[in-house]
Amino acid sequence: MPGTVLLLAASPVGKGCLVDAASVLPVLAAVPPAVLAGTDTANVVELADPLEPQAVLTRLRAAAAATGPLTLFVTGQLQLDRRQRLPHLALARTTPATVRYTAFPWHWFREELRLRPVGSTTLLLDLHADAETWAWLRGHALDCGPGVAVHGRVAPPAGRRRVAAPTYMKAVATILRSGGRPAAEQLHQMALARVAGEGEVGDLVLSGVGTGAGPGVGYAPAAPARPVPGGYRPQPPASAPHGPRPQAPDRLTFPAPPTNEPTAARTAPRAATTDTTDPHAAITTAVQSGNHADADALAARWEQAAVAAHGPGSEEALHWAEVRADLAMFAGDAERSCRTWMAVAAARLSAGQPVDAPAVEAAVDRAHHQWGRITDAPRARELGPALADLRSRVPGRREGALDHVRKQLHQLQTQG
Repeated sequence: MPGTVLLLAASPVGKGCLVDAASVLPVLAAVPPAVLAGTDTANVVELADPLEPQAVLTRLRAAAAATGPLTLFVTGQLQLDRRQRLPHLALARTTPATVRYTAFPWHWFREELRLRPVGSTTLLLDLHADAETWAWLRGHALDCGPGVAVHGRVAPPAGRRRVAAPTYMKAVATILRSGGRPAAEQLHQMALARVAGEGEVGDLVLSGVGTGAGPGVGYAPAAPARPVPGGYRPQPPASAPHGPRPQAPDRLTFPAPPTNEPTAARTAPRAATTDTTDPHAAITTAVQSGNHADADALAARWEQAAVAAHGPGSEEALHWAEVRADLAMFAGDAERSCRTWMAVAAARLSAGQPVDAPAVEAAVDRAHHQWGRITDAPRARELGPALADLRSRVPGRREGALDHVRKQLHQLQTQG
């Protein structure tokens, strides 16, 4: 089966640049696509210093929707936004004051990759962090999604007015160019050995599944003869976003969601049931077989159990509501999907979550998208006022979303 490769290198223009990320692309581009992917054939997409987060999201979504193995090579720098203090991949126009609007939110990787089959996705990361983000990483994991193999490093600040080189990713590319295609873990270890041999010190090493938390996580040694004692294992953040893909519409267009089926995106709640198996696999099988009603019935049972065990506003219950919203989308029932996403957003707001929380914004964005796909004008007209009210409370990241709803609703009312 053909593989898919996404080469992403991004860093700000000007004095805010910590790493010359794009310098690695010519080296990676010289590697045959099949070697990059570890498959017989592969399609390669390259993004060099992209300007807009939405452009990255579009390419990532297309790559995530592809069948077959997916390998992402991501090089760049991490920065925190000032409002929510969440990590972002800085893009060409990013400054410390505009991170929230001009950088790519890291949790978008998790949300776009969460629907892929377990074991089919590999991320190789060469990231640099500023001082603020480096401190944040001491207590938080860099979550990349369940079932995603993550290998790489995060380098500490390199010092004032010094632009670092992406030595880890260049080592990866050099190894691949030399012939052969070692497994991702072996490739990672070989690259680390080359970086250590060049004397780079103190990197945070990522190696594992999802967050990369595991035996391989810690600080890279300063040199083979002088390992750094102690190290640490980053822990998941206390308020990690759990919502669906949290994108906002770009230029008021709503691209279709990926068409791959839902998989074990998150751990099932501890529900009052004797069945200890993970239901996500059964749901995936049902969707793949076209048994959408069976998939929704199974998810509904788990939602009811979660409500009984944890309460209607719990993350466990909301998770299953979000699963059912996705299932409605896969079944082609845009109206039910829209209603469910709106209910999820309302529940999160009622629970006291802020209007700019990623999970809240995600739910409203998905409701907005699904509303635009309702073909029955009276049904869309019925839902429009409630969506407009929700949009007035949760405007999202892109300007004009509320105006878009109002304009479309006016057209529907005029047609009626």
